[in-house]
Amino acid sequence: MTEMENAGPASPWVTIWLSPRQTIETIVATRPTYLVLPLVMLGMAAGVYVQVVSSGFAGQLDDWRLGLGLVVASGIFGLIWLYPSAAILSGIGKLLGGQATARQLRAVIAWSTVPAIFGAAISIAIILAAKAAGGGMLADKILPWVGIAFSAWAAIVFMLMLGRVEHFGFWRTIFAYLLNSVFLALLIAMSIRTFLFQPFNIPAQSMVPTLLVGDYMFVSKYAYGYSRFSLPFSPPLFSGRTLAAEPKRGDVVVFRLPKDERVDYVKRVVGLPGERIQMKEGQLFIDDKPVTRERLPDYVGDTCGPDQAEKVKRWRETLPNGVSYETLDCVDNGFYDNTQVYTVPAGSYFMLGDNRDNSTDSRVTSAVGSIPLENLIGRAEVIFFSRQPADIGVAANVRTERIGMMVR
Repeated sequence: MTEMENAGPASPWVTIWLSPRQTIETIVATRPTYLVLPLVMLGMAAGVYVQVVSSGFAGQLDDWRLGLGLVVASGIFGLIWLYPSAAILSGIGKLLGGQATARQLRAVIAWSTVPAIFGAAISIAIILAAKAAGGGMLADKILPWVGIAFSAWAAIVFMLMLGRVEHFGFWRTIFAYLLNSVFLALLIAMSIRTFLFQPFNIPAQSMVPTLLVGDYMFVSKYAYGYSRFSLPFSPPLFSGRTLAAEPKRGDVVVFRLPKDERVDYVKRVVGLPGERIQMKEGQLFIDDKPVTRERLPDYVGDTCGPDQAEKVKRWRETLPNGVSYETLDCVDNGFYDNTQVYTVPAGSYFMLGDNRDNSTDSRVTSAVGSIPLENLIGRAEVIFFSRQPADIGVAANVRTERIGMMVR
């Protein structure tokens, strides 16, 4: 009989704190699936909660609906992520000569979340006690240390358990842990970039005043479904879109240029399939009806080129569906202020830049033209960073007022 068997049936909730290696050895030998799924869900939610409150955002969770949404979303993500995470860890273990199965590693992942669960419980207790005593500032000082302590202990428990089931020594355990962390971080980043959000920066002035040169924005990849242009390097694995959704008039979208699929453009959707689009004296017409616009005070800035005036005509344009935004008119009767009638092909969309005289868009059929649905990458959502580029005699500076702005 082993030492643990001689000592009697101790609860893993107790032994995991000081004897994690013996605890996981007993679990995988007797009940390898014991509480794995609920622990992973609860542990992921607890880990996210601890990180949120430790970062000073506890007040943001006062709304119970937001807190509940965070817990549910984190739990579901933990459940989904358990199996690929264990598979990756199993592959790394085999590469290093380990002996654990994927099922045993799922138990390791699940039970290593126990410190995070306790850390979340202690954080909640501290927050409630602080609210009752009116000592919010003290709680803000304590919570980061709680997060650090329990996150560190969760990592230690994970490594001790991993080493035991894989039969690794100290250095192989450390190496496996680091390799797994790096691989998972890259995989998560690639998954987010491919399926959820991708960052883009604005290098040109075609969308001023909505988007400025030096803006960095997140684009939602899921807004219109997925095409081959959603994938890194755009491999021709399939055609069309899956989970397709049509863009709405007025959306600011990033798309791949049909005439050069290596180039990303960002413009605004103004014309839908089958519609007739025309510009007359700088005003947009859709199906022969003028789009409502009203004159605003002049826009001040170098948006039309070095030889143009700094004061530029500015308009508020309102599309038939009520979407409203600002446009600029650098030159009266510019080259594309008066155009032919463009009929938007089925399955395609007509795009315009908000800086109308300084934008190469769907009006330029030789370079852009109408954009097929397949070529859309996603919808611009939010500016997460903005930096005014350096100019002659002027240093670059961060535009803090634009950070967090929604793109509309």
